[in-house]
Amino acid sequence: MFKHHGNKRNLRHNLKIASLLSFVAGLVNVAGFLAVQKLTTNVTGHFAFFVDEIFKLNFRQGFIYFLYIFFFFLGSFFSSLLVEFLLRRNEKYSYVIPTGIESAILFGIAVFGENLIIHSPDAIAYTLLFAMGLQNSLVTKISNATVRTTHLTGLFTDLGIELSQLFFYSEPLFRKKLFVSIKLRMTIISFFFIGGITGGIFYSNMGLQVLLIGVAALLLGLLYDRIRFNIVLLERKYVYKIYSKNRQF
Repeated sequence: MFKHHGNKRNLRHNLKIASLLSFVAGLVNVAGFLAVQKLTTNVTGHFAFFVDEIFKLNFRQGFIYFLYIFFFFLGSFFSSLLVEFLLRRNEKYSYVIPTGIESAILFGIAVFGENLIIHSPDAIAYTLLFAMGLQNSLVTKISNATVRTTHLTGLFTDLGIELSQLFFYSEPLFRKKLFVSIKLRMTIISFFFIGGITGGIFYSNMGLQVLLIGVAALLLGLLYDRIRFNIVLLERKYVYKIYSKNRQF
């Protein structure tokens, strides 16, 4: 799911990581909005509010909206910087550490968020935007820009284009590629929606601790990758052992 990068990835890998991370993004989006009434997975709306406040000469509020944008950017920058560094040092940790950091951030907000809502609600928005910038950059880099999980505007645009193309292109190979792309985009949208519904249902009882569901999902994703890696390793050792025995005869 995580460990295959770029051209090594296939549709199955992308569907798995899209399902997991879009679910987490949908959960964070709803939980963050219910907690502080701010969008915490994308910055498009924040940019509009930023410009509006600047034109009103309300520079203090405008600066707050600027910080929303900046923290998303900072998360993306930090994630890419970290992945590039780890790829050169120890490739197997290039996805584990960024995902672990995102999990730690969500865990921290889940545990301390209720106090922050009272004393510094903007800090929750900054932190969640950083985490989502980190996630979006990570999955974009891992999937070679095939998967994006934190916002849906571009996804619905691409989905609309691809669905319209089905009416005009009949070449089997091109239609196969279209169906693959449509399936991936529908998966991201569906799991973002499921994550949002989950966040909305459980927020009324759990508050920001609902983010612990997202933490559990991320950690299970890392665990799944480790188990799969060990299984493949054992299979290869077994095949090599059988091959070696056959050569002896």
